[in-house]
Formats: sequence, structure tokens, C-alpha cells
Amino acid sequence: MSVFRTKSVEQSLAAADEADHHLKRRLSALDLTVFGIGVIIGAGIFTVTGRAAQQYAGPSVVYSFILGAVVCGLAALCYAEFASTVPVSGSAYTFSYATLGEIVAWAIGWDLLLELMLGASVVAQGWSTYFVTLLDQLGITWPASLGPADGWHFDLPAFVLVAGLTLLVAKGIKESLRVNLVLVAIKLFIVLFVIIAGIGFINRDNWTPFIPPSAPGAKGSEGIHAPVLQLITGVTPATFGVLGIMSAAALVFFAYIGFDVVATTAEEAKNPQRDLPRGIIGSLVICTILYVAVSLVITGMQKYSEIDPKAALANAFVAVGKDGYATLISAGAVAGLTTVVMTLIIGATRVTFAMSRDRLLPPGLGVTNPNTGTPVKLTLIIGAAVAVAASITPIGTLEEMVNIGTLAAFVLVSLAVPILRKKRPDLKRSFKVPGNPWVPWLSAAMCFYLILNLSLETWLRFIVWMVLGFVIYFLYSRQHSRLATGDKWTEAERDAVP
Repeated sequence: MSVFRTKSVEQSLAAADEADHHLKRRLSALDLTVFGIGVIIGAGIFTVTGRAAQQYAGPSVVYSFILGAVVCGLAALCYAEFASTVPVSGSAYTFSYATLGEIVAWAIGWDLLLELMLGASVVAQGWSTYFVTLLDQLGITWPASLGPADGWHFDLPAFVLVAGLTLLVAKGIKESLRVNLVLVAIKLFIVLFVIIAGIGFINRDNWTPFIPPSAPGAKGSEGIHAPVLQLITGVTPATFGVLGIMSAAALVFFAYIGFDVVATTAEEAKNPQRDLPRGIIGSLVICTILYVAVSLVITGMQKYSEIDPKAALANAFVAVGKDGYATLISAGAVAGLTTVVMTLIIGATRVTFAMSRDRLLPPGLGVTNPNTGTPVKLTLIIGAAVAVAASITPIGTLEEMVNIGTLAAFVLVSLAVPILRKKRPDLKRSFKVPGNPWVPWLSAAMCFYLILNLSLETWLRFIVWMVLGFVIYFLYSRQHSRLATGDKWTEAERDAVP
């Protein structure tokens, strides 16, 4: 009954053949890459870019995006090795179960649930804002009482969006990705349009100084609102300058969440050993290039202090007298954020599906429908929770919670790579992280550094969430897991027991 008991790689692979918890392998490398792009290019490029530039880094937000990309790139290498070695649902949860033990796997699964569900809720609220803005630009007035607003309210657009996407995800992964492919194409067109059209409006004077001089942190950035690193070191809270670049990097990290979601679909890939590394790394490289280009254009079109932190791309063109362009960009944002919400819902259901199959959650939740090949019941539950959170709670202020959840998962996955290399050198690895163990260790260290740049308030909220998760683990999951009971193992899984 040790909480650090591990589930062997062979058992994880054999579990994928369980009749009631079996997913169909239908995804190609292109599907996985589009899947990754669909979730990465979204809230970050349409909203976070402006906020990070205006409040933290100015034009040097470019460096923040590059730093975030380097951290994500190192973590992506670790994910690619694991996903190609253990190609089953669950992503970091499954990887941790095979290396660090059950209680760590539970913590990661609970952590990923926070990241994906909260991320979907935050983005759904951002989608609602852009949707209402688009209607307004088209001359259609949306009732204020049923739209996005501060405080507790009912946000009808966010609710309808999540409800519709939940039904689509329940219908099937391939059907979801067909819609995703169309919306990603629209989104990429809009992003490229912003870059190409915006180049002609760049004023190089707006890039001077490229790294604005350090300034005292904004009011309200003291105490629990200050970054933990500043509280530890005693450094006075500051924006812009080097510290501003670091703080912005911790913020724009939100823009990169998604490549890890590709790993949650490992069990549905046709050729996971080959296609998963391509999908994970390919989507990250493409999105990084686009992020850097967009941030250069936006900070060149407007002085960083004048950028609208809520709708930077659209309002940058309004500022140069191109209101029609702004309407087109708003339409692209509506399409773009749609794919993000859908992909995060898929990721959340696949992680909890894996936990249900391992009996850490009730097994009935994860039963797959023979027609759709998806865990319909679990999808509807996840979708309902996201719809409620997005439509009636002021959850938009909690986006840093998504970052800390993601970074915590990255730290543990990075540390797990050299552990599994040492424990199971015999495993076939179609992709290997170069420079092991130094690259995984560097990845973990950089991720943890970014965590330290998040506020103490975010840390406290995260700790409360994790404590709640451990309560559930010790009251239910520890006693009911398959490793505890050996209940309902498939013949292949029994043969795979070490």
C-alpha cells in the first residue's frame, strides 16, 4: 500500500486494450500538429501579448516570448520522449505513474485537471469578450446582462460556446479535429494578416527604448500580490527592465500551454512513436515564430504604454485608422479562441479518463462509448463544470493558476526522464532527449524559476487546490486504485506485472 508504488510501462500499454476503456487510434502527425497549434495560438496571442507589453516589458516582450519558448522547448523534448515511449492517454500523469509513484501521479493528474479546466474557462470568457466586441463592430447590440462583465454574472455566450464544444468532443475526436482544422486555418490566416498588414504601420521610434528602464511595481503588487522570488530575495517589486522581462515571461507562458495537451491524445495516434514528437515539437516551433513576429509588429505599431491590454491586435489597427481590419481580427479571435477551449476540454477528459481507468477515480466515469470511441459521460461532466465556471464566476483573474499548474507538471516530467532512463534502459525509445540528464535537469530548473516569478497569492491558491486533491486521494483513490486491489486487470496487464 505504499503511496510511491509505480505502474509499469508494460501495464500502462496493456491497459489501452481494456474493452470498456479503449480509445480509437485515428490521428496522424498532421492532426497532432494542428491540434497543438489550435490550442497554443489563442488567448496568448490575442490578449496576453498586449498585457505583457503594456504592463511589464514593453517591446522587450519579444525576449519574454523567446524565454518562454526556450523553457517550453526543453520541456517539449521531455514530453516527446515520454509520449513516444509510453503512448497512452494521461500525458504527465501516466509518465509520473511509471517513474515517480502513485501519489505523485495523482498530484500531477489533479494538477493537470486544474490547468486544463481552468484554462478552458478563462479562454471561454475571453472568447465571449471578443464575440460581443465583434457583434458591436457589426452594429449588433448584445444585452449587457447576458454578456461578459466584472464580478458574478451569467455570461450566455461563454456558456453556449462550452456547451456546443462539449457535445462536439463527445461525438468523436476525429470529428472535433475536422472542425479544429478549419478554425485553425482561419486563425493562422488572421495571424499572418496581422504580421503582413502591420509591417507597413511600424514606427521604429516605438521600439525605443527596446528595454524600458526598470520602474517600481504597480500599486497592488506588494505583499501576497508580489512575485515569490522578489519576496524571497527582498528585491523591490519592479516592472520593465530585466525583472519586467522575467515577470512577463511568467505571464506569457500562458500563451504556450497546449503542446503538452498533444501528449494526452497519445492513445489515439495512429503511429505515436513517430508522430507524437513531430506534433509536439512542430506545433511549438511554428507558434514561437508567429508569437515573436506578432509582438514585434504590435509594439512597433503603437507605443507600448498605449497598447490596449485586452484587445491589443484589433485596437492597434484602430489606432492607425484601419477599423475594418480590427473587425476582421476580432472575427479571427472568435475562431481562434474556439479551438483553444475545445482542445483544453479534450485534454481534461483524456487525463481524467486515464485516472478513471486506473481506478483513482470511479471507473464508471471513463467507460467509452462503442460508437463514438470517446468517454461520453466524463466529457459531459467536464464540459458542464467548465460551462458553469466560465459563465457565472469571475474566473478571468485566475489565469496565473493555469501557469503554475502547467509549470509544476513540466518540472516533474523533466525530472522523470532521467529516472526512467536509469530504471528502464531496456525500453524502446523512438525519440530521446539529447544531453540526458543535463537537459531535463535544466528544463526542471527553468520551469521552477518561472514558478518563482508568479505571485504569492497564486502559490497559496495552488496549495489549497493540491491539499484538496490529497484529501480525495487518501479518502478514496489510495484504497481503490488498481495497484491496491488488482481488480479487473486484463490478461495482458496481469502478464505485465513486474
